[in-house]
Amino acid sequence: MSIFALQLAKAMGASGTITSSSDEKLERARTFGADHTINYGKTPAWAQEVQTASGGRGADHVIEVGGPGTLPQSIAAARVGGHIALIGVLTDGGGEVPIATLMRRQQRLQGLIVGSRLHQQNFLQALDGLPPRPVIDRAFPLEEVTGAFRYERDGQHFGKIGLTL
Repeated sequence: MSIFALQLAKAMGASGTITSSSDEKLERARTFGADHTINYGKTPAWAQEVQTASGGRGADHVIEVGGPGTLPQSIAAARVGGHIALIGVLTDGGGEVPIATLMRRQQRLQGLIVGSRLHQQNFLQALDGLPPRPVIDRAFPLEEVTGAFRYERDGQHFGKIGLTL
């Protein structure tokens, strides 16, 4: 999801910052237009780097894929009045959410899941003519679905993992 969000941001003329624990993945993200990259393994308090990269303003939009384990950094990285889209929970389900900070910074935290068929149709229509194309890391035969889940769990992928039928 992160690479697709980066592609959309760049197609709309926005600056994009992306995080990963892999320098190799960050280098690949630069080829998709990432303006700033941060290795959160080396820089656990990565929100400060987002603030610095944005001239102290913070990010307008944060695509949060980690969940409660990384949400405090996303709140610190977003600007006052910024939007945080919670679309994944890659960290464990636990962790404190700094509600007071979220409120003080007047940010919007929105949980997102798959929308309706109409939402998808409208989204696809809006994408028509834009440059983003899915980045497929690897496709597994259906019989190897367990291996596909292991591959995802181990965080080896860059982009989407597919199944062939």
